[in-house]
Amino acid sequence: MKKIIHAGKFDKDLKRMERRGVDVEKLFEVVANLANGLALEPRFEDHPLHGKLANKRDCHISPDWVLIYSIDEKVLVLYRTGSHSELYG
Repeated sequence: MKKIIHAGKFDKDLKRMERRGVDVEKLFEVVANLANGLALEPRFEDHPLHGKLANKRDCHISPDWVLIYSIDEKVLVLYRTGSHSELYG
C-alpha cells in the first residue's frame, strides 16, 4: 500500500464536502483503490492534467465531484477535491 499524503487544501475541501452531505465513502473507496495500486473503473474518468497541473491527475468521484492527486510507486498525494467550478474556476 502506498503512503497517503494530504497536501494543500485537501482537508479543508473534504470538510466542505462532508458539510454538503455527500457520501465521502465514495471518495475513500477511490483513494483506497489508488493506494493499493488498483486501476480505477472507466466511470471515474481518470486522466492526466496539463499546463500548471501537468504532474497531477484528475478523477471523477461523481459527475461534478473531482479528486486531484498525484501518484508514484510509493506515495499517493491528495491535493484537492470538490466541484469543477471550485477547483478550476
